[in-house]
Amino acid sequence: MKILLYNPDNGVTRNFMPHLWMFLLQALTPPGHEVLLIDGNAEPMSDAELVRFVLENKISLVGIGAMTRMIAKAYRVADAVRAAGVPVVMGGPHVTEIPDEALGRDGGPRHADAVALGEADETWPRIVEDAARGQLKEVYTPTDEFGQERKPSLQEYPRIPWDTINIDQFNRIPAFAKPVMEHFRTEWETFHIIPIESGRGCPYGCEFCTVTGFFGDSIRFRSNESIVREMLELKARSRRTHGKIAVFFVDDNFAINAKRTKALLRDIIAAGAQLSWVGQISANLLRDDELVDLIADSGGKWIFIGMESIDAANLASVNKNFNKPADYSAVLERLARRNVYAITSFIFGLDNDVPGVAERTLREISQWPPVLPVFGQITPFPATPLYDRLKKEGRLTRPKHWLDFAPFHMAHTPMKMTIPEVQSEVTEAWQNSYSPAATRRALNSIRNEPVPYRISHLIARLFFRGIYFPQKSTWAWLKLIAQNRTAIFGLIRDSFTRWNGAKNDGLPLAFDAPPPSRTDPAAP
Repeated sequence: MKILLYNPDNGVTRNFMPHLWMFLLQALTPPGHEVLLIDGNAEPMSDAELVRFVLENKISLVGIGAMTRMIAKAYRVADAVRAAGVPVVMGGPHVTEIPDEALGRDGGPRHADAVALGEADETWPRIVEDAARGQLKEVYTPTDEFGQERKPSLQEYPRIPWDTINIDQFNRIPAFAKPVMEHFRTEWETFHIIPIESGRGCPYGCEFCTVTGFFGDSIRFRSNESIVREMLELKARSRRTHGKIAVFFVDDNFAINAKRTKALLRDIIAAGAQLSWVGQISANLLRDDELVDLIADSGGKWIFIGMESIDAANLASVNKNFNKPADYSAVLERLARRNVYAITSFIFGLDNDVPGVAERTLREISQWPPVLPVFGQITPFPATPLYDRLKKEGRLTRPKHWLDFAPFHMAHTPMKMTIPEVQSEVTEAWQNSYSPAATRRALNSIRNEPVPYRISHLIARLFFRGIYFPQKSTWAWLKLIAQNRTAIFGLIRDSFTRWNGAKNDGLPLAFDAPPPSRTDPAAP
């Protein structure tokens, strides 16, 4: 049987890494079946094009996974595929919380032949075998012998064949640049961001978050050995293909158990498995100097920090008072001293926000080392404590906002602002953070750092701008480069200046050298 696993595009921008669930289910598929993967963010297709692909490739089962923001697109694709006579199974956080919607049991249309609730590690092989026999059940739930929901252990983690799997669709190097890279035999002929998980679950239970509800509040970890093996395979592939591979640790809080995270990072270093990596870590856990040292030495380049607000009252209102805004600056300085930079996330429209929140937040950000800030509105996802509270208070303006997806538009009434005011604040924050002038200021503030770090910061800023101001075409990218030509030419000029100076002095090139090891007592 041929199976297609499909991930809808996120409705905002295509500048993202592939989703891990597709590779994981592919690895868990019983022998004798062929699995194809399509991520709509990397290979955009119309509904008709996707149906044609399914029919031409004689696909017998389509699996669709989607988060809430993608679910409207997922339903539309599922409807088109089912209309062509091919069964569809759907899964993911949204379907898990509202299975009746996908199955048409809530009075609406039916979108799926079957749904996989919760984590599908154990149920996916059963789904495949049932589909092969033409005996799909409507609902698949991972349960133990007593009928209780069971969370899969990650100790016997399936091997994802990163050394051989086809990941061409996820190459981040633009097509127009590839011939140049190949001609000069650079190590950037391809660039992939590969998702790896080291654990699942989060005990914090923030009011707006879906993670605890889906993965649970107890943490399950993979073995360090399996993670290191995966990274070594990726590193070998990057050398073999003259490409670059970075890793995104998709754990919702990578350092939730600091002792375990330190052990993992030490094992990565000892095995020589370092790759540039990104991870999500709470600000309160980054006060640990030893942890941050290990992050830097193991290849950590960017850390995503859900700051949410600079107002402690706001954080308390959504059960995130373990965040301490007074500590933000010191945490960011600690990272920056090791050439590790931060992606800082902020939410506007919280109950304590008033007009001017963007200006106040930007003023605070301007006092920090350069970061990549992202901004959004507070969103009530189904089955979260936030959704239930707002429903009880009668504040939901679009109770099923996911069926009419509108990025960056609120679905409930804020306490101290209007919905248009929140939208205006978000726009102001994005415009001021990613204007050409802001990019020049950010690069100027790190002008004494090694050139590769400045280049990576510039590239990251151009990509992150696309979250709010999508740049999907070649023309849009060329226009963006032209707008930022002053910063780009300045960086090129500095690179050649340093290169010539080092060459004339007989010194090693500063931008070829890695940052000093934090385990070296002579390192600053």
